[in-house]
Amino acid sequence: MNSEVSSTFRRIYETLMAELLRDGSFDFDDDALRWLDHMLDYNVLGGKLNCGLAVAESYKLLKAGSEPNEEEEFLACILGWGIEWLQAYFLVLDDIMDNSQTRRGKPCWYRLPKVGLIAINDGLVLHSQISQIFKRYFYGKPYYVDLLDLFNEVEFRTTSGELLDQITTSEGHKDLSKYTVDVYRRIVEYKTAYYSFYLPVGCALLLSGKNLDDYVQAKRILVEMGVYFQIQDDYLDSFGDPEVLGKIGTDIEDFKCSWLFVQALVCVDERQKDILFENYGKSDPACVAKVKALYKELNLERVFSEYERETYEKLISHIEAQPNEVVQAVLKSFLHKIHMRK
Repeated sequence: MNSEVSSTFRRIYETLMAELLRDGSFDFDDDALRWLDHMLDYNVLGGKLNCGLAVAESYKLLKAGSEPNEEEEFLACILGWGIEWLQAYFLVLDDIMDNSQTRRGKPCWYRLPKVGLIAINDGLVLHSQISQIFKRYFYGKPYYVDLLDLFNEVEFRTTSGELLDQITTSEGHKDLSKYTVDVYRRIVEYKTAYYSFYLPVGCALLLSGKNLDDYVQAKRILVEMGVYFQIQDDYLDSFGDPEVLGKIGTDIEDFKCSWLFVQALVCVDERQKDILFENYGKSDPACVAKVKALYKELNLERVFSEYERETYEKLISHIEAQPNEVVQAVLKSFLHKIHMRK
């Protein structure tokens, strides 16, 4: 994504925030306006904005060489911010459920002294603002209903994935054998892949006048990319360089149903299984070190490398089987951004 589009995207946030703060459908007093102003900046901003920017980038590729005009670029950015608002809503509530401490290098919103569980309502406010934004800019467009349906579908799948994650983690605390490859796959597919990979392209397709029913195979490819992306994240949590990642991984301490754990569980012998079960989910550095040592003993670095190679080859094959070369370009753009990510 070039810096000009990125700069335009960020400027549009200020426009959206100003409109929401003076929204005539509710008479906010000064205290409420200050709260909303701070809440939006704290939760919508601060991330890499990759999902939102991907809408503008995908739309540009779908234009097949002709530059989007100013209005088209503006609307693509609005859709991108809709995804960023959706993600902020998910993260605010997810942090409460996970009892998380930090998000994007600062305390979670609900951890701030004056916020607490007011954050639950703030999450709902973020969610409701999406429909306000879309009504202002897309009401009357031929794809308006399809756009709302797309967001509803993705939200349903994502929140269902979160439910599965919460239940699985709760059960995993009692019995780690609940963490299986199939369960892991379902959690990742629904909780992450749809909103972070399919939704940006779905928005771009609608904006360019396409019918999403004609792109079911592209949807499957994007979801598979989302699963691949999360597996990379899980691998890097234990094997990545914290200096490069910008964070220290905590999946082991946090009892996560991670890809490394479910892969380990497939190939451990009884001795190794005892080591895994005795040390997983404990914050003691010695326990974490034993789990990581076991991952190395099981040669999970090689297992991941093989998975990455096979997945890339499979995705490329499926992408090149797409009849539309422009859609191929969009899919390859996504894949090349994440392949061999460090």
